[in-house]
Amino acid sequence: MPRELVINGTRIADDSPCYVIAEIGNNHQGDIVKAKELFRRAKECGASAVKLQKRDNRALFTSAAFERPYDNENSFGPTYGLHREALELNLGEFRELKRYAEQEVGIDFFSTAFDVPSADLLAELDIPVFKVASSDLTNLPLLKHIARLGKPMIVSTGGGTMEDVERAYEAIAPINDQVCLLQCTSSYPAEPIDLDLGVIQTFRARFPDTVIGFSGHDNGIAMPLVAYVLGARVVEKHFTLNRAWKGTDHAFSLEPVGLRKLVRDLRRTREALGDGLKKRHPSELAGITKMAKSLVAARDLTAGHVLTRDDLALKCPGGGLPPYELERVLGRRLTAAIAEDDGITLEVLEASAQGNGVVGAATTARG
Repeated sequence: MPRELVINGTRIADDSPCYVIAEIGNNHQGDIVKAKELFRRAKECGASAVKLQKRDNRALFTSAAFERPYDNENSFGPTYGLHREALELNLGEFRELKRYAEQEVGIDFFSTAFDVPSADLLAELDIPVFKVASSDLTNLPLLKHIARLGKPMIVSTGGGTMEDVERAYEAIAPINDQVCLLQCTSSYPAEPIDLDLGVIQTFRARFPDTVIGFSGHDNGIAMPLVAYVLGARVVEKHFTLNRAWKGTDHAFSLEPVGLRKLVRDLRRTREALGDGLKKRHPSELAGITKMAKSLVAARDLTAGHVLTRDDLALKCPGGGLPPYELERVLGRRLTAAIAEDDGITLEVLEASAQGNGVVGAATTARG
């Protein structure tokens, strides 16, 4: 079967443009108005989709984890659980944001589900695709539950081994064949030495029917371009309106100018890769002709003269007989006089060379 994924009518495959996800996560700071602005700006930048995160915090964390003091410059609550609750959007807000994204902005909207209740809530909203975070790569019960919901799945693989990825894939594939695997490094930010972009090719070889992508927690926009060249067709990057805003993810997120350049450069990269056929483009002709060489007379030559190497020069511009035709004209007799720097043309040469049956035969056969 072809390596293909369809999200909300958009086909993603080796021959398709890159599907770019603006990962908003909790960068909305729990504010639906900010979330809407992020959606609108992501669309203006050319992103394919916006993505949030959904957690049932009371069910997700142990009591100790929920009550752990969380007092720092990025905290939205005195404990980690209350911090997370302050950033959480409810079902009504998710429903409003889905409507806004689809009907007013015109961009795909979906979310990561961190637990079964959140997955069921998102299924109720009928989102077009589910995201699974790297932290749940080994969570087979959640993977299987989401797979049974019947929507495409995008699975990040940060912090995992190849064995973890294979185990997750083998749990999903018998239930749901619409899956995308993202190479990811779960460091924030991730340094270039830790990105392991070559894994994209490893994934493509190991999972030949599966769309592969890249979830980048690195700074900048260069690495997604490399990922695309290596075969990634889904790229996810964190997105914010201000990298100085309160919150842990803003510092390594792209602002609108960065996201716009990323989408632009991914489009250019696809165009630049071409079809693999070496060709001469119309845009090259003027420059190539100007600087290429042609065979010309090195001095004034009379009719009947038999050409030798000393009679010929290689000079700009091109457009006449190219230098690779040199051996073809040596030993041929001129049928008309030509002046210095005049181009040598087959029309002013006799059909056969003098005193060289082999050259003459070849020349006659080609002429």
